[in-house]
Amino acid sequence: MIDNLFSLNGRVALVTGASSGIGLVIAKGLAAAGAKVVAVARRIERLQELVRDIEQSGGTALAALADVTDDVSIERAFDLAEQTFGTVDVIVSNAGVTDARNFLKVDPAARDAVFDTNVRGVWNVGQIGARRLAAAGKGGSIINVASVLGLGVQPGLASYCASKGAVIQLTRAMAIDLTKHNIRVNALAPGWFKTELNDAFFESPEGLDRIAQMPARRLGRIEELIGPVVMLASDAGSFMNGSVVVVDGALNALVA
Repeated sequence: MIDNLFSLNGRVALVTGASSGIGLVIAKGLAAAGAKVVAVARRIERLQELVRDIEQSGGTALAALADVTDDVSIERAFDLAEQTFGTVDVIVSNAGVTDARNFLKVDPAARDAVFDTNVRGVWNVGQIGARRLAAAGKGGSIINVASVLGLGVQPGLASYCASKGAVIQLTRAMAIDLTKHNIRVNALAPGWFKTELNDAFFESPEGLDRIAQMPARRLGRIEELIGPVVMLASDAGSFMNGSVVVVDGALNALVA
């Protein structure tokens, strides 16, 4: 009974930003739970390697080259998914970028680049996917990867914090608008996990000091996000809608 609740057998999952980091591991986790996975990113060689890894582990996957800021390429990715596996009913909008600069030093181009990927990209993927689900008369689950920095802030990350706060509010708005179509929309808010985006920082003296001040005294392991994502994607999360699931080792519980 419990195993069935978390099973993704028969589901088709599309994951953006799947060529590395959180997206790559989530794609593997969804495949292990039974979903057919469509891995989306701009680095096709990385995606093809991921597909091979999933297939060697007994899963099913395909690679789709796309940029989340380009709605035409996202439409093509969904077209490929439907032609190969059928309607995508699990969507994980994970693609994201950051920009570590003090607010006074952020130029318009850098600000817009962060918002284009982190907010407009989530909008594009969610809207295109939801329209197709609604047209098919099929329910589904959309999971937008936000951050604890969408709930609180840290110095020098103004663009990133603002963009992730927007993702959280967009998630709530999507949940309200799409619930009549039986489409659930939730946000995942990770704390600090070691990825390509922050690898150099957390190996520096400043980064090591930051880790020492965290309640868990360590960074999260990306694999620790698989369980929450599978829950949100599966029947185990059937009454979760408009939620923000924080996975951060109690970081957000600190009082500033």
